[in-house]
Amino acid sequence: MLATLALASLLRHRTRTVLAILGVAVSAAMLLDMVMLSSGMRESFRGLLLSQGFQLRLSPRGTLPFDTEATIRGADSLLAVLRARPTVAVASPVLGGQLHFPSRGATVTASALGVEPAVQGDYELVAGRQPTAANEIVANDATLRAIGHSLGDTVHAAAGYDPQLRTYSGERTLRIVGRVRFIYLALDQRAVALPIGTLRAMGGPASADRISLAMVKLRPGADVERERAALHALLPRVTVTSTAQALEQVDQRLSYFRQLAVILGSVSLIVGFLLVTTLVTVSVNERIGEIAVMRAIGVHRWRIVGQILLESSALMVIAAPLGLALGLVTARWLDSILARFPGLPERIDFFLFQPRAAWTALGLLVISGILAGVYPSWRSASLPIAVTLRQEAVG
Repeated sequence: MLATLALASLLRHRTRTVLAILGVAVSAAMLLDMVMLSSGMRESFRGLLLSQGFQLRLSPRGTLPFDTEATIRGADSLLAVLRARPTVAVASPVLGGQLHFPSRGATVTASALGVEPAVQGDYELVAGRQPTAANEIVANDATLRAIGHSLGDTVHAAAGYDPQLRTYSGERTLRIVGRVRFIYLALDQRAVALPIGTLRAMGGPASADRISLAMVKLRPGADVERERAALHALLPRVTVTSTAQALEQVDQRLSYFRQLAVILGSVSLIVGFLLVTTLVTVSVNERIGEIAVMRAIGVHRWRIVGQILLESSALMVIAAPLGLALGLVTARWLDSILARFPGLPERIDFFLFQPRAAWTALGLLVISGILAGVYPSWRSASLPIAVTLRQEAVG
């Protein structure tokens, strides 16, 4: 009975109801986007860091991985220590650098990663195979486009270039054996990977027995934080960072995104609340006489309150699916814009959809819809019956 009366009341002014639903849907879309933004970035970074199963990262003392060009000396002995530990399943060394490719009368420069292909966790193979021989290399699409070569071609590369003398150092002919997608690098950043021994040889004595980073994958059941503390004590010349610590540092750097999400999400929720409150108040004011008659014939005030609360909640419930769909569309569009920020990994999502985010937004909308009907419903049910009927008759 209450549902029928509430529906009839909403359909009485269809245009106004439709416009209110559309307005609430826009607020719901913004609310969902802000909920996705506040939690999605952290989960996206977490998924990125754990995508290859490495829980610990060792970098030069006092720095984050690849924050500077500093390297770790005595890399071979450090890797031997890591691989001798019973809790360590895989230790993957990475040496960062640059390679220069003379191409079409110009020089194309790309980031270079020296890795051990069998245990690497920096890229995913798209086509071809791993660079197993000393003079083999894999590259991403941005590099292949820039140098004008494809899978199976040979290229001339150098590890150093003097712009004043226009001379190269560490030159070598390399064969492209694989096309890859780098996990932690920015969109359209030119990059290649090759065996770490080859990159060291091309870099000369300055690169000998050095790495920029070591990634560690622990055996099942190992305590990550306990192993991090043990390695920190065992290897005082490096910084050992766990995924949890990396996420804390990411949270600090991206805290303004969460603050922005909270502010805009609160504003969208308030706008939706005020919109529904205004609509229900106007609707109730138009039906004051009708409500007074219902009270006069014995309808309990709580039934009237329930009907009006049902109207306000129905507006939110009807608008919520439209808002969620609109929010997903706008989130995808905004994500494509924000993903172009320089320096961000290609696989980072600012607006990561999670069922929990959708349920949170939907729950807030329903609560807001119920609260929006509290004032107009209680006010209409509390008016003096005789005075209200007399005013309506005179009016």
